[in-house]
This record gives sequence, C-alpha cells and structure tokens, in this order.
Amino acid sequence: MTVRTVLDDIRRRPGTGEVIPVIDPATEDQITEFTDGGAAAVDEAVARARATFESGVWRGLPGRERAKIMWRIADLIEEHADELNRLDSLNAGMPLIAAQMILPTCAEMFRYYAGWCTKTEGNAYDVQMTTGITGSAADLHAYTLKEPFGVVGLIFPWNGPIFNACAKLAPALAAGCSSVVKPAEETPLSAIVLERILAEAGVPDGVVNLVLGYGHTAGAALSAHPGVDKIAFTGSTEVGKLIVQAASGNLKKVMLELGGKSPVLIFDDADVETAVFSAAMGIFVHSGQGCVCGSRVFVQRGVYDQVVEGLAGMANTLRLGGPSEEGAVIGPLISQKQLTRVMGFVDEGKRDGVEVVTGGHRLDRRGYFVHPTVLTNVDRGMRLYQQEIFGPVVTVLPFDDEDEGVALANDTAYGLAGSVYTQNLSRAHRLAKRLEAGTITLNCQLVYDHALPFGGYKQSGWGREFGKDGIEAYLQTKTVYAQL
Repeated sequence: MTVRTVLDDIRRRPGTGEVIPVIDPATEDQITEFTDGGAAAVDEAVARARATFESGVWRGLPGRERAKIMWRIADLIEEHADELNRLDSLNAGMPLIAAQMILPTCAEMFRYYAGWCTKTEGNAYDVQMTTGITGSAADLHAYTLKEPFGVVGLIFPWNGPIFNACAKLAPALAAGCSSVVKPAEETPLSAIVLERILAEAGVPDGVVNLVLGYGHTAGAALSAHPGVDKIAFTGSTEVGKLIVQAASGNLKKVMLELGGKSPVLIFDDADVETAVFSAAMGIFVHSGQGCVCGSRVFVQRGVYDQVVEGLAGMANTLRLGGPSEEGAVIGPLISQKQLTRVMGFVDEGKRDGVEVVTGGHRLDRRGYFVHPTVLTNVDRGMRLYQQEIFGPVVTVLPFDDEDEGVALANDTAYGLAGSVYTQNLSRAHRLAKRLEAGTITLNCQLVYDHALPFGGYKQSGWGREFGKDGIEAYLQTKTVYAQL
C-alpha cells in the first residue's frame, strides 16, 4: 500500500460518530480524516472476535501452524518497511531515521513470540490425598492447562504507533486470543497497513479487528464491553484508572503500561560526558514523549554544575524538525492539545520561581515544536515535578549522598524506570535493588530487549509485557484432577 492509498482507505471507512482529522504535527496541516466508529463498531468487532474464538479457527490451530503465520507477518512487516516508516514518521512527526530504527524490532517481536506458540505447556503432578467425600486415601493425576484468555481489547498510544501495536498483537496471537485493536485517534495510519499484512500472512478474518475512534467513545466502549475478557492498555495513568473502572462491569482482567516520572541519578564518580549525553537523549528524544524518559535528573553536588551545563548544551545543540528536514533528530509534540499541556506546566513553573536554564518556549515556526527545556530551582511540591509532563522538559536537582539520592528518586507515585551513573559497581547494583521501578539501567538509558519483561511499579501499571511474562499475560491457567 502506498501512503496515498492508506490516506484514502481510512477516509472511506464507515462510522457513526464525529469526523476526526488526522494532523501532521510538523506542519499543523490536515493529512486525512476518518469517522469515529464508536460503540457500534466496537459491538460488531467484539462479535466477530468472539465468533472466531469460539469456532477455534485460530486458537485451534496447532502451535506450529500459528508460528508459521507469525513468521510470515514478520517477513511482510520488513517487506512493507518503507510505507510503515513513512506513515509513522508523517503521522507522529518523528524523524524518519527514528521510525527506521524502531521497525526491525516490530518484525522481531512476531518472530520471538512465534517461538512461544509451541511452548505454552502446563505441568503434571501425581497427588496422594485423603478425599473429602469418602475419607479414604486416593491416588490422583493432576495437571495444568494454559488456555488463551479469549477476546482481548488492545488499546495503544500515539508515541510509537506500529511498535505498540506489534508489542501487544504478537503475544496475543501467539497465545491464541482473538482481539479488537484500537490505535490512538491521532495516529491510526500504520494500523491500516498492519491490518492488510495480517490478512496477507494468513490470519483468519475476524481474529484481529481494527476499530477507529476517540478514546472516550470507541476506547471506552471497548473497555466496558461485556464480551471482552481482557484489556491491555498503554497510555497515561489517568486514562488507565478510567479503564479499570470501566472494566469492573464484568471484572475483565486488565493489563496496564502507564506513565512514568523516571529518575536519573548521576554520581560524582560517573563518566560525566557519557552520563550527560545519555540523560539528554533520554529525555529529549521524541520530544520527551516516552513513558520511560528520564524527566527527573538528580546530580551529586560535586558535578552538579557540570551536568546542568552539559544538559543545557545538548538541549541547544539537538536539531528539531519534521520528517523531511535534513539533520533533524527531534520532532514535534503530537498535537496542539499536547503542546498546550506541556507549555502549561512550564509557564506555571516560571510563575512559581523555577529557573529556566534553557528552552521553556515554543519554536517560532509551524508545527508543535518545543525547545528542549532544562529547569533548576524546582520545589518538590510543584506540579511539574510530581506529574508526568510527556514533553522535552527535565528538572535537575542536587543531592549529597546515596541515601538522599535514593529518597529523591523514589519520591514519586510512578515507578516505570530509573537510571544510575557511577563507576562504583557495588553502588550501581545496590541502587538497582533500592530504586522502586520496573526497569533499572546502569550507566545507560532507553535500552530494552523484547525477551525481558517490561512494566511498572506503583501507578506505572499492572502486569508485564515482553518475554515469557508477555505471553503469560494472555493465558489463563486451568487445573485438572483425575482419580486413578
């Protein structure tokens, strides 16, 4: 499919709700539009998914056959890399090179979980017990079964459209689930291509069902739908709480990958040049629109001024621009709504006495661009310190010793990620245990592997994605006893 074909396809899709514009965040121009499918589209999609699950057209396939199809999906993702890269780059405003770096992981996600299709076995036990009915001794054979959850709703965000779709679809398909997927209303374009890829690879019709619409219409209807057995959501903590409430009707299971306010601890003995570069990229990449971005940097006093100066230098060096602008490494914020949110935090901080070392303003050009911003003299009670901004804004605070640094890092409602920079390996591994977060990186940032689990502590989410934990999230365990 060409980009033009996708733009025409989405415009023609039926719906019953509001017409939603799709905006290029680098230019503020409308690139296409679509009609909100709303609750009616969700009802139809859930019915199709339920029918395929009950028929066994997908979950009933031998694991090796599902694996072959998933390998084909991976091959097709690579074959369609050019249009997928250009669509995500256009739709999310990210530099093309960023999209190109993400896509290989999407294909590998399907290959990795294809391997799990034949490995979802349970366990067997021999049990000797006194039965409650006869009071006599009995020998039993017992075993566990791993079974797909059923119909799952997959809701993913705008900050990595094709990546987030694959991260949820690959384990759900490997487990044998049928699904209804809803991309963010801001970034639906690459999902159209992925839908075609699934069909071409041999996924039976109705096993994966795409629904387009707003979060408060289609997303809310999917979260509350009595025909859905589980919801997997990536997005803000605020919306995650709404999903939990909506899911309570039929007590559907919920997996949440939510917000973060990730701390970065830089000690006096750190390789400061590496720490500054990594910390700067760890918050300014994708204009800070990443759940694991290190938005709170804590620096031991001996190198505090050096780190602040270095972060400001990086903020002033990194070039901002749209996908087609040569040399651009940072794109715009996703929307006017997000721009207003980010600048609201910064402007409020200025009024409260925060020192803006650099940035703190919108670029004087078209597009939702905010200059990478470094803030000091920040009070820990301030809203911009406590809440996730999801923009290229970092606060930098000093600390004296390890205990104070840990206390500052853990002083948050979030717990998604954390980073430590120190040459002292004992300290590094000691802090890995003390920091309250699901992923800790030592002398590096923004690293992950899809074979290892990912998820948050505290209000950063429920459950884990990736690795064995990722497929377990889409499986239920059944225990069977048989008297011999």
